[in-house]
Amino acid sequence: MASQLQKSKLCFIGGGNMAGAIIGGLTAKGIDKQNICVSEPWEVNREKMKAAGVRTTASNVEASQDANLLVLAVKPQVTKGVCQELASAWAERSSLPLIVSIAAGITLESMKEWFKLTDGRTPHIIRVMPNTPALLGEGASGLFASADVSQDEKDLTAALLGSVSKATEWVDREELIDVVTGLSGSGPAYFFAMVEHLIESGVSLGLTREQATRLAKQTCYGAGKMLVESSDEPAQLRINVTSPKGTTEAALKSFEASGFKGIVDKAVKAATDRGKELGETLAKS
Repeated sequence: MASQLQKSKLCFIGGGNMAGAIIGGLTAKGIDKQNICVSEPWEVNREKMKAAGVRTTASNVEASQDANLLVLAVKPQVTKGVCQELASAWAERSSLPLIVSIAAGITLESMKEWFKLTDGRTPHIIRVMPNTPALLGEGASGLFASADVSQDEKDLTAALLGSVSKATEWVDREELIDVVTGLSGSGPAYFFAMVEHLIESGVSLGLTREQATRLAKQTCYGAGKMLVESSDEPAQLRINVTSPKGTTEAALKSFEASGFKGIVDKAVKAATDRGKELGETLAKS
């Protein structure tokens, strides 16, 4: 399916960080830059995209006119207007592009309605939730496809996301995309917050900020690498480093006494619920 991606005309509506990450991943894998067109209203972002060698425009309609795969990379709040603008311009098209949406919370039902042409046709749509480590080619993405999406279209989308994601997971119910949002979409911020607090703890106990920062960052990186590269489950890795009555056990018991599991559960659920709420609110607008 990589060969099919090579031949595809790709359109990105929105040229922000996530679009830039995916485009960077695609071009690094040899996708022809002239097969990529980005529509972006902000000149600064357009110039960044132009510097990357892809075609740019401020017109969504112009960018999409010959696309067979369109990545919808806009803020949820403007998604409805963009979908309706494109639908009104596609009346004469004999075939519609595959839509890959990374707009958080926006449901397939809403997008099908907003993309509906006057003759009743709607494009095939896949919802995707990537995360910011995609900027380094280390992303994790969840995907859900509408019932009319073919296996070839799924494979094409997996190849697209595979350019920046090390984990690409299809879910079988749309509501699980909100769970992906709460787990991996928002997840990098949880680790950043943990490192932030580790640094502050180290400083409060006497380390310099520079020392605490270097140690905390490398600890997070090293632990993450162990998680990815080891065949052991996370629980086993934790057990391996936890000596009975040792320092790590003391710290983990403190976490447990503070309700660490509940804190994590509540955080993931809060992000999941907010994704669902966002979609429901915008569907009514």
